[in-house]
Amino acid sequence: MTEPDVTLTDFALAAECAVFCALALRWAASNQRLRYWWVVLFASIGLGSLLGGIVHGFVEPGPTSETLWRATLLSLGLTTLATWTIGAQLALREPAATWVRGAAIAQVIVYTIVVLFVSSTFIVAIATYVPATLFLLVALVLTYRRAPHRALAYGIGGLVLTFVAAAVQQLRIAIHPVYFNHNALYHVIQGVALFLIFLGARRVATLPATTRGTT
Repeated sequence: MTEPDVTLTDFALAAECAVFCALALRWAASNQRLRYWWVVLFASIGLGSLLGGIVHGFVEPGPTSETLWRATLLSLGLTTLATWTIGAQLALREPAATWVRGAAIAQVIVYTIVVLFVSSTFIVAIATYVPATLFLLVALVLTYRRAPHRALAYGIGGLVLTFVAAAVQQLRIAIHPVYFNHNALYHVIQGVALFLIFLGARRVATLPATTRGTT
């Protein structure tokens, strides 16, 4: 295992997301489509973490690792689509929600082309994911104003924490440069953030339609 700290924390994220997906499928959701997109969000993050762990831990640099890394980034494109879609369902009425979903699909298509043919650096994924996350953050804040609940506040905090995690990763802040580097710390912070987001998601999925932007 070439990077055990990064690999193990990646696998821990994948396991966490698998648990979230299994639990989300059992929610007594008032909006089944919304629940579906939460499952897609957690599943895509989990898949990206699993592939990332394999790349960091077991694959030597070369064509195979490059292919797996691009697949990792493409899974985050699906995360972005799910994030835009959830935010649209929470904050917007039709036809605005449909317009946002269409724009999100277009963004993910462009992102896919960039990842496959232009650049496969992680900053490309972050640049794509950040606007969607900001949009979902605003949508959750608006939902909280309509239906204040502690779990929604947790979800808002979790989304804010994802920005902290991204900053840690990009600024290369590490606990130890060898044994627990910036990528491993990023994964740990992201794991906490995802748990908080899951708490908010569970509450959102059970809210009546009158508390959401959609009818």
